[in-house]
This record gives sequence, structure tokens and C-alpha cells, in this order.
Amino acid sequence: MEHRAGGRVVVSSAGNAPAAKVDPVVAQVLVETGADIATAYPKPLTDEVVKAADIVVTMGCGDACPVAPGHRYLDWPITDPEGPPIAVARTIRDEIDAHITDLLATLP
Repeated sequence: MEHRAGGRVVVSSAGNAPAAKVDPVVAQVLVETGADIATAYPKPLTDEVVKAADIVVTMGCGDACPVAPGHRYLDWPITDPEGPPIAVARTIRDEIDAHITDLLATLP
């Protein structure tokens, strides 16, 4: 999202069960798009992160994700990319990119 938004939005990425590091295959497919992932690292999804957001995008975490009243929530049903073969990681990346395109079209 940060790469595609071109500075229009501030993005914070987090997960409800973050890994110790970014999966190398996931990192590779992100770099293929031109995304700068030099400072990317897995972070926990906390109540504070959710409260600071205008829009919270989840990817299938369901009840495990914190909820703050008054926020816009979008749930994108995306396969968990943990340890995928590169072809699967590219498909997941492209699914997420399609959702990002749709979301960006709704923003002022």
C-alpha cells in the first residue's frame, strides 16, 4: 500500500502473530514490484495501532484482531503467505494489489 499510494497515505503494517522476520520469498516478491522493504519487519497488531488508524485492513484474522469503535474496517480474505513457494507468493501479492487498487480508488 505504501509503495502504491505514492505518499497519499501513512501505512502501518502489523499482524496478530508476527514472525521473527520477513519471509525471504515474501520479501522477494515485494521487491519485484519496486517496493522498498529495507525497513520492513514484523510487528504485533496492538490496540494502539488500531486506534491510530482511519482504516483498518485485516486479512482473515477475525476475532483475533483488536477492534476500536468508529473506525472503517475492511477484511480481505487472503491466504496466509507464511512459507509459500514463489508462485503462490506472487499470486497472493497480486490479490493484495487488486484490493489496494480498489481501496485507493475510494480515497480522496
